[in-house]
Formats: sequence, C-alpha cells, structure tokens
Amino acid sequence: MTDQAKTSEMANAIRALTMDAVQKANIGHPGMPMGAADIATVLFTKIMKFDPKAPNWPDRDRFVLSAGHGSMLLYSALHLLGYEDMSMEDIKNFRQLGAKTAGHPEYGHASGIETTTGPLGQGIGNAVGMAMAEAKLAADYGAELVDHYTYAIAGDGCLMEGISQEAIALAGHLKLNKLIVIWDDNDITIDGAVSLSDSTDQHARFRASGWNTLSVDGHDQDAIEAVLLEAQKSDKPTLIAAKTVIGFGAPTKAGTSAAHGAPLGDDEIAGARKALGWDHEPFFVPDAVMDEWRLAGLRSTKHRIAWEERLEGKGAEFKANFDRRETGGLPTGFKKAIANFKREIADEKPKWATRVASQKSLNVINSVLPEMFGGSADLTGSNNTKSGDQVAFTADDRSGSYVYYGIREHGMAAAMNGIALHGGLAPYGGTFMVFTDYCRPAIRLSALMGIRSIYVMTHDSIGLGEDGPTHQPVEHLAALRAIPNLNVFRPADATETLECWEISLKSKKTPSILALTRQGLPALRTSFDEKNRCAKGAYSLYGDSDAEVVLFASGSEVSVAMDAAKALEKDKHSVRVVSVPCMELFEKQDADYRKEIIGSAKSYVAVEAGIEMGWQKYIGQNGKFVGMSTFGASAPGPELFEHFGITAKVVVEAAKSQL
Repeated sequence: MTDQAKTSEMANAIRALTMDAVQKANIGHPGMPMGAADIATVLFTKIMKFDPKAPNWPDRDRFVLSAGHGSMLLYSALHLLGYEDMSMEDIKNFRQLGAKTAGHPEYGHASGIETTTGPLGQGIGNAVGMAMAEAKLAADYGAELVDHYTYAIAGDGCLMEGISQEAIALAGHLKLNKLIVIWDDNDITIDGAVSLSDSTDQHARFRASGWNTLSVDGHDQDAIEAVLLEAQKSDKPTLIAAKTVIGFGAPTKAGTSAAHGAPLGDDEIAGARKALGWDHEPFFVPDAVMDEWRLAGLRSTKHRIAWEERLEGKGAEFKANFDRRETGGLPTGFKKAIANFKREIADEKPKWATRVASQKSLNVINSVLPEMFGGSADLTGSNNTKSGDQVAFTADDRSGSYVYYGIREHGMAAAMNGIALHGGLAPYGGTFMVFTDYCRPAIRLSALMGIRSIYVMTHDSIGLGEDGPTHQPVEHLAALRAIPNLNVFRPADATETLECWEISLKSKKTPSILALTRQGLPALRTSFDEKNRCAKGAYSLYGDSDAEVVLFASGSEVSVAMDAAKALEKDKHSVRVVSVPCMELFEKQDADYRKEIIGSAKSYVAVEAGIEMGWQKYIGQNGKFVGMSTFGASAPGPELFEHFGITAKVVVEAAKSQL
C-alpha cells in the first residue's frame, strides 16, 4: 500500500466511525467529520505534539473543535490515537446517557477534549485565550518549557457569529502567531448554501484584522501538511481556508445540507462505503489502519520525556511552583497576605466602593500570585482591575500580566475560559455588571466546564447613577444566579470584598462573579476575624439569634439594612441583620446552619437593588421585599435610591407591617 493510500485509509476510519456512530444513535452531524477527516488525519498524525499516555502534558499542542457539532471527528481521532478513556464502546454509545461521547465535546468527559464547544464561535474565543496563555507562560518560563501551538477547526457558523470578530481582532492585535485556525470551507449551513445568508470575503476580513491567510484543498493530505508547516512560520496568527466537501464520500448527500445534521441512512452509508473502498462491518477498523494511528499517537513521547527531564533539571522548588500553578493551587504565603490585609482594613475602617476595595485586594493578591492574568473590556479605570505594579501584555512584551481587551466583552470572557483551560494562569476580567448580558454565553460555559474564570463586574446597581437605565443592572443578579455552578458574589464592604476574592481563587471548579459598587460604602466589619465569614454565603452580621425581625441584604443594601435595624431597635424591636454575599454558597450549607441563619422570626424583609426573584426562599410568602420592579432612571445614585424606595425608612415600614 502506498503512503497516500495508507493515509487515505486512516482518514476513512474517521469517516466510517462517524457514519456508524451517528446512524446507531439515530441523531448527529456526520457531514463535517467526513469532510474534515483528511485535515484531522494530517493534523493529529503529522503536525501536532501530544502524548495520549500523558494527556495533560503542559507543553502539548492544544486542539479546539470550534465546530463542535462535528464531535465525532474528535472522538474518532482520540480513539484511533490510543487515548485510553475513549474506547470503541464509547464510540458506539455516541449521544447516549452517561456516555463520554456527548453530542458536542464536553471538557472533563475524556482526555483530549480541551474545551466544551457547540455554541458556535466560542471555540475560536477559547483558542485565542489558549494562545495568549502560551505566549505569556513562554515569557515566564522560557521556550524550553513552553513552546506549543493552538489549532482550531472552525466552520462557517463559527465565522458568522459575532464573537468571532471580537476574538480574531484581539488575536491579530496581539500577533498570536502560534494560533492556527483551519476554516472548514464547505459552503454549507443547515439552511443550505452559505450564499443564502453570507457573502463575506473571509480572507480579506482576517487580513484586515492582522492575520496571515492561506488556502488549501482540504482533501489533499500532502498539501494540508505543507500549508500547516508554512503557517507555523508566520509572525501572525493564521487562517487556513480548507476547501472541503461536506459528507465526503456519501453518494447523493455529499456537498449538500442533507449531510449536515442527520444520519445518512443505511443505503447512503452502504454507498459511501463502496465509494471510499471501506469494505468493513460497522465499528470495525482493520489492524493495519489502527496500527498506523497508534504509532502516530506515540510520535511525541520522546519529546514529552525530554521536556520532563528539563523541568526536573530546574530543581525541586521551581518544579513545585510550576506544578502548583498548573493545578491551580495557592502558595503558602497567600493565606498570610490575606490575613494581614484584612487586619489593616479592620483597623482603618475605610469607606471604599467595593470596586476600589477589589483593586486594593488585587494589589495584595497579585504580589503573591504571579499567575494572575487580568484585564478589562476598555474600562480599566472604572473596573479597577489593574493593580499598581501590573504592566500590559502586548504583541511586543509578553511578560506583562494585564490585558487591554478593548470593547470586546464576549471575546474577553471566552478568552478567559481558554486561559483557564490552558493552565498555569488565573484569569480575571472586568466590565460593567449590565454587560454580563454580552458575556453570558461564555460565563455559562465556564460554569458548565467547572473552571476558575473570575468576572469582575462593577457598577452593580442603580447606584451607578447618571448613566441611566441602559447601564443600570436590575435583573442581572437574578439572571446570573440562575446559572448552575456559578458563584455570584455581592460584597457589602472592603472586608467582604477581600473574602470574596479569596473564595474565588480557591474555587478551582467554579467560576465567580464579583458584583461591585461604584459608590463608596461604610465599613461594616469593624473588627478583625481571620475566618472567612463569606465562605458560608450568608451570616448574621448584627443582632440576636432570636430577634423578632430578620433583615436580609447583599452588597450596598447591607448598610441600608443596618440603618433600618438601628431605627427598629429605637422602637424596641429586636432585629438581626443577615449579610448574603453569595446565595449559592449559602445553599450548600447544611440544614442546621441554614435554619440558624433564617431563624423563626415574626417579620422578614429582604433588601437588594435588583428584582425580587430568588429572595422568596428566605423571607417566605409573607415576607416583604424592598428593591426594584422596573428599570432604573438617569439621576445621581443617592436620589435614585430615594426615588425607588430602597431606604432604611421603607425597610422599617416593611418590617413593622408584619408585626
């Protein structure tokens, strides 16, 4: 068998496994994997650096299947390459309950799945973040330890989604030359020909964004190898337009939308087997073909072993720190630094906005965590995300730890996910709280994947004032709290802000939202307590355990509740104030603690400058909520709180109405 025939058979193994798995599941997307099989074969067997026996090797090349609907392309390749946790049984159970082979690739289900993709364009954003992480870590550690590429396969849908422009513009600006995106240019979407909905010159678009662009026949494996090697030499990120036929090999459906998102059917599969010369039973790969794939999977073992020897040669202390950063652990000095700053806050009792408290916390955190990698979507001075000693990460200086993301909230959040997934860095990024709407798809995916992305969202309520209702978040806290596995923090003062940062950094498998104020807030925690009281999500800040009135609040409204408590006490009512910096953590506490905090009072009031949704479980059906039920308005913040009735006086009236 000639080399060309051999590699064609290797690609056909992907096509056959795809057809069979989709047909058995009776649902799926066979067209993209069949069309891109030659690309994947070259990429995985001749170009990429990885080791199936050590799938988490830090210096491996990263692969992102941005066109996640073509998941069988990745699953087939992982099985053929010898990844132990991608068996033939997993392939046979494609899209079935409990299987690793979900409809779209899901991070954590199996080795070799670098990120969760499916929502189109997100993968490109992740890939940009991974390339940023590689460039930053190469500056930190040197090319002898960090020297790898990030590859992504994207379809027309990925390129049409708006997030792709944010991502590619950032990548081009930063000259991320070790990022290579392969465009599966098959001219087909679900509705039919791409020409029905789009006529963009993608080459011109990418070049205008600072990219190198190349073209190749996506079924000519020699040409694919040559163009990938050429892309590696570029001083810019590269787009490779690979012209392919969707559903390659299918006798009547190839090149049509009929191959995109449905099983081919028994007759079409039989015809495809004949056209491809694949005369084998379903889910069978001949030993000769499998051997070639498995040998290809071992190509980089020697490179991985040499890399491990280089890391060992750096000494035990260096290696321990490298490994700590890779696994997301915190150094021994972190706890002491937090405690020292908390003591300072207790002594000084500053009346900071929590966005200011966040920046001052970052000054401390960044001094002991070199892995912190932050930024803002063009709101650095407003989000207070840049600590005093940070310098910019740029195309010319990769040593910096601060990213100017530009007005690209969605692209920033997706890139942060890629940075977190890459390992070695702790990403955080800021914008206004109201623009979590722009970031939401990426925030949701960070929660789904269980990764440590930290979103610093300032200007968290009507308290921001004159910018008006377009910029004043009202429903956003409730909307974010609806996302599973997302900690939504709304600290009430400087001490709580520091504690919320501490929890966020310790939460390796849960992303965090830090909802922070523009306006200054009084210090409520006025004595030092080394224990992190925010860690339980809610705690009694003031008052007696058996009080007749319980006031719940978060963020800036905790001080409103405290003022109301003092007024109620003057009228001889016993009051307890509960600060609720994180509902999600409170819900995780045991029943006894939750019962202790909620208590059995006669009167319950919750106060928050947002909508009521979510508070009923604490105040009950008869409790009162003081907050927002409409959009905000344009006026100074204090006037707005008065106008919308988020005041101590209104809280007092709500409490008394139940007594």
